[in-house]
Amino acid sequence: MEKHYLTVEGKKNLEEKLAYFKSVRRVEVAKKIGMAREFGDLSENSEYDAAKEEQAQVEAEISEMEDILLSCEIINKKKLDSDTISIGSQVTLYDEEFDEEVTYKILGSTESDPAKGIISNLSPVGSALLGHKKGDIVTVSMPTGDMRYKILDISL
Repeated sequence: MEKHYLTVEGKKNLEEKLAYFKSVRRVEVAKKIGMAREFGDLSENSEYDAAKEEQAQVEAEISEMEDILLSCEIINKKKLDSDTISIGSQVTLYDEEFDEEVTYKILGSTESDPAKGIISNLSPVGSALLGHKKGDIVTVSMPTGDMRYKILDISL
């Protein structure tokens, strides 16, 4: 089973989302299925088919959230070392190709949001940075070519 890394806030948000799916989304889909059944012949009932598909999707999401919560490891900021990049670190890098500074927070894949500067520990950049220290130059192999970053700062 894959290990998932979550912050305390991320775990709380996922638990709330799971509770919502179990108590609200399941009920909504069950009502849709009930209404679609009233239309008669189920073999040619597109509303019924769509509702059953939605039910399968909701159940798959519930199962995935439960699996993540069962296998998650909480990122403990007290155990992090600001000298070395690890999951939970915020890093400021100098991007040599674009001649600019970028800042990323490295979290687990469940909480990643690249548009907000939160990258996954499994992403090419995130995984390449893990274990490095301030001042290191890290080369990241990307499909478009190698990227080089100089680590300017590491914070928690």
